[in-house]
Amino acid sequence: MDNLDFDNVNQYWDNFITAAVAWAPRILIGLISAVLIYLVGSWLIKIIKRIAEKTFQRRNMDISLQRFLLNLIHWALHILLFIVVVSQLGVQTSAFVAMIGAAGLAIGLALQGSLANFAGGILILLLKPFKVGDYISSDTGVSGTVQEIDIFNTKLTTPQNQLVVVPNGPMSNSSITNYTQLGTRRTWFDIRVPYDANLKQAREVLLAVAENNTYAFKEPAPQVVVTELGESAVNLSVRVTTSNDDFWTMNEQLLIDCKAALENAGIEIAVPKRDISIRNEGSNQ
Repeated sequence: MDNLDFDNVNQYWDNFITAAVAWAPRILIGLISAVLIYLVGSWLIKIIKRIAEKTFQRRNMDISLQRFLLNLIHWALHILLFIVVVSQLGVQTSAFVAMIGAAGLAIGLALQGSLANFAGGILILLLKPFKVGDYISSDTGVSGTVQEIDIFNTKLTTPQNQLVVVPNGPMSNSSITNYTQLGTRRTWFDIRVPYDANLKQAREVLLAVAENNTYAFKEPAPQVVVTELGESAVNLSVRVTTSNDDFWTMNEQLLIDCKAALENAGIEIAVPKRDISIRNEGSNQ
C-alpha cells in the first residue's frame, strides 16, 4: 500500500515537472513581453504627454484646462497600458473592461448635474466665448466682469461689487453678450425731446457734445439718430465708441453734458405724460 502511494506521488510529480517544462517557455515569454510592453508603453506615454503639453501651450490654452487634459491623458493611457500588460500574462481583460464601464455608468448617473457643469466648463475653456476680465451678460439673467473660470463654475463680479457664481452648464447653453472682447465699447442711450422741439437743432446739439467728448473715438464717428416717434416724445439715440477702460467715464460725461447742452439751447427733455380727464355727472334729483 505504501509503495502504491509513493508511486502515485512520483507520477503526479513527474506530470507536474513535465507540465512546468512545457509551460515555462510560454510563461517566460509572457513575462518578458509584458515587461517590454510596460517599458515601451511608459516611454511612449511620456512622449505623448510632452507633445500634448507643447500643443496646449502653443494654442495658449487656459492653464486649468491644460492640467485637466494632461491628467486625463495620463490616466487613460496608463489604464490602457495596464490592460495590455495583464493580457500578455494570460489574464482575461474582459472583466476589467466591464468593471470600468460599470463604474463609469454609476458615476455618471450619480453626478449628472456636476457632469453637465463639467462639460460646460470644458466647452467654455475650449471655445473661449469669454475670458477673465471680460464684461459679459447672458440670457440666464446674470452679468458682470469675469473673475475666474473653473471647471464647474464661472465667477463674475457685478458693477455693485457682488460676486456671482454661475454653473457652467447653463452658462455654456445660453446666449452670451461679450461687451469687451473686441477691445472697444459703444454707448447707446436714448434722449426724449417733445414734439414741438426743433429736431434738427436738438440732433446737432447732441452730436456736438458727443464729438467734443474727450474719450470719444473719431472712428467710428459718433452718431445721433432719430429712432422712434413715441406717444408723447421723439427718441434721439446717442451712439459713441470708446475703449473698454473709458466706457463708464465717457457714458457718465455724455449724460451730464447732453442734459446741460439741451437746457442751454432751450430744449426740454421730455418725460412720460398722460392726460387724464375726470368727468363729473350730476345726478337728477
